[in-house]
Amino acid sequence: MPSAAPPPAALTARTAGPLRGRVRVPGDKSISHRALMLGAVAIGETTIEGLLEGADTQATAAALRAFGASVTRTGAGIWKVRGVGVGGFLEPEDVIDYGNSGTGARLALGLVGSQAISATFGGDASLRNRPMGRVLDPLRRMGVQVLARSKDRLPLTLKGPDITLPIEYRVPVPSARVKSAVLFAGLNTPGVTTIIEPTPTRDHTERLLQAFGAAIEIELGADGERVVRLEGRRDLKPQQVAIPGDPSSAAFLIVAALLIEGSELTIEAVLLNPMRTGLIETLIEMGGDIEIGNRRTIGGEAVGDIHVRASRLRGVVVPAERAPSMIDEYPALAIAAAFAEGITVMDGIGELRLKESDRLASLAAGLGANGVTVEEGPESLAVTGGAVRIGGGDVATRRDHRIGISFLVLGLAGQAPVTIDDATPIDIHFPEFQALMSGLGAHFERAEPAAA
Repeated sequence: MPSAAPPPAALTARTAGPLRGRVRVPGDKSISHRALMLGAVAIGETTIEGLLEGADTQATAAALRAFGASVTRTGAGIWKVRGVGVGGFLEPEDVIDYGNSGTGARLALGLVGSQAISATFGGDASLRNRPMGRVLDPLRRMGVQVLARSKDRLPLTLKGPDITLPIEYRVPVPSARVKSAVLFAGLNTPGVTTIIEPTPTRDHTERLLQAFGAAIEIELGADGERVVRLEGRRDLKPQQVAIPGDPSSAAFLIVAALLIEGSELTIEAVLLNPMRTGLIETLIEMGGDIEIGNRRTIGGEAVGDIHVRASRLRGVVVPAERAPSMIDEYPALAIAAAFAEGITVMDGIGELRLKESDRLASLAAGLGANGVTVEEGPESLAVTGGAVRIGGGDVATRRDHRIGISFLVLGLAGQAPVTIDDATPIDIHFPEFQALMSGLGAHFERAEPAAA
């Protein structure tokens, strides 16, 4: 049976006083999924500290147990994974339910596709409506059989071949998920699997593969292309993995602190991977008072403490080539743009139409409902900031937690309350958000139910 969505729960954000303090955000989601999966195909016990414990990573943990790995929580954010080795997955007895986790599902398709087993993947209504073709196309070239609905949507069944074929695959659209799925499939593929990225994307998979002892080589071309080669059928060694704070979660706090007068906030131990810092770069260009201190390396990743002070922002043009380094942060940026002086133009972001919701449409509708002038293009968004009165509208989140959180931030910084129609996706993906922000001085209240 597919996942059933919990009933909607509306939430209102009201104008807040200054946000002040030092906080930590949950562990990075991208690294959390990958660390669990690589631990499951290593030989021995991997320990993960700082794991994001939301519903998405819980779905990955449950899936890995169904494939025969031992995955246990031993403390707050501390998990142990006893792997079964590359190629050692068992055929699951039931459908693998990935809930609302697009990242987990897409990565798992690659990890499982090269195993000589059959497995069926499902999810909630939102995930079942999201196309999986970008991942499935290269897997088919590797010999994986796919039985899927139209447009390659879940539920679908994979049947792995006895021996997967290594391929050379040029990623047509920048996507760390597609790259990672093919590399995961390559782990159990004899020979060398090659990925060519014309536009480099976040490299957490490559860093973790190196840490786990995979035979991987990375080459940077003079034209900016990135070539990744992985030799398959090599044993992986268990690791001690420390996961830094998620920059996508920190984005909402950074924007709120910039917009709410008198705020001064430090967010500790945030991931600063160069392919994840596009939002910070953009906000600094807009005039944001953002400083990074205590830079260090944790688990092979750059980490630092982000100090933010309230600032007057100005509109900028965000280049399309920056999109891969901040694709999940555009909803937060759109809120910052609503309060900036002038017009902020975001180009090359058509990928947002393929997320939990059509985020371009959701942002345009939500901003318009709250007094902000916005122009939506097929792959762009132009936001005119500085309206006299921002807020006062109701926002349809379309069960997308990033849309919901973004418009709660708008309500905290605006001149009138903002109500989102459903906060349950926030409770699933970033359950600490409301308590964390309230502890810093934010104001939320459950909206009164509509009259019958």
